[in-house]
Amino acid sequence: MASTAQFAEIANLAGDPARAAMLDALMDGRALSATELANVAGITPQTASGHLAQLASAGLILVQKQGRHRYHRLANAQVAQMVEAIMQVASGLGPARKPVRTGPKDEALRTARTCYDHIAGRLGVALADALVRGGHAEISRDGALITPKGLAFLSGMGIALTTPPRSKRVLCRPCLDWSERRPDLAGTVGTALCQHSLASGWIRQSEGSRALAITRKGEAAFREHFGVVLD
Repeated sequence: MASTAQFAEIANLAGDPARAAMLDALMDGRALSATELANVAGITPQTASGHLAQLASAGLILVQKQGRHRYHRLANAQVAQMVEAIMQVASGLGPARKPVRTGPKDEALRTARTCYDHIAGRLGVALADALVRGGHAEISRDGALITPKGLAFLSGMGIALTTPPRSKRVLCRPCLDWSERRPDLAGTVGTALCQHSLASGWIRQSEGSRALAITRKGEAAFREHFGVVLD
């Protein structure tokens, strides 16, 4: 049972308008940068960093590093439930939060692009979701794996998942997507799926850009094999 002091500390953290706005913005499950959260809260990035440090220290949020960037997300379902309960009590008071737009402005890049050597964007995340939904992959915040069922599924499409001897390459790992802020699949699996999609004519690399164009053949293939249909 939490002490009165602990209860007051959490209530104080969640009760500050700027911190409340940032917790609210994280409720959709995405991971956001300090700058993005600062924009939501209407404060400077420097001020936001101080607030985020307090939230992280109290265990309300987690900080996730992706390359040179740092993203923030709610620590767990309990925190989300707490925020949701406060939102329900406060429902009808004040305007709804303004949406946060993440990633590139170019719609083509947001739809599908290469991230190093794997598919990212809405398509990459949708494929990762489809593999999980079909029992072909398991993804957590800390790692990912392809199940035996998944190996058979991908092999049936002609996607080989062999790695060279002495290779230090990870077979499968989650990569936090820049625009969707949810995981797509990297590692050997991500590379093989991207190469197969290119070779099969499902996607086409846009000239002078990381954007990937999904062909009509690709639309049919992604729908047939993965149940993926992008609006």
